[in-house]
Amino acid sequence: MGITTPDWLSKRNAKLEASKDGQSWLVFFGSELAYVVALAPAKGKFTTKVMETINGKQIPQAEVFENAEDAVRAGLEKLRGALGW
Repeated sequence: MGITTPDWLSKRNAKLEASKDGQSWLVFFGSELAYVVALAPAKGKFTTKVMETINGKQIPQAEVFENAEDAVRAGLEKLRGALGW
């Protein structure tokens, strides 16, 4: 899947890495893992779960998408909004 680090993350010394399971992406601020964006099934389609790693708090995502790539991008946008960026 062609998910790369969005500009709004890289401008803040952050990066996005695909996890080994191929179903989640890891958001690092510097060298610290801060968030996980994970694919989840939803009505035969896709959604994401965005979780803060330090406390397990989730950012709600109720939208459903036809493909996994759109779901991950939407999850990243939810994270961006939650961070106020």
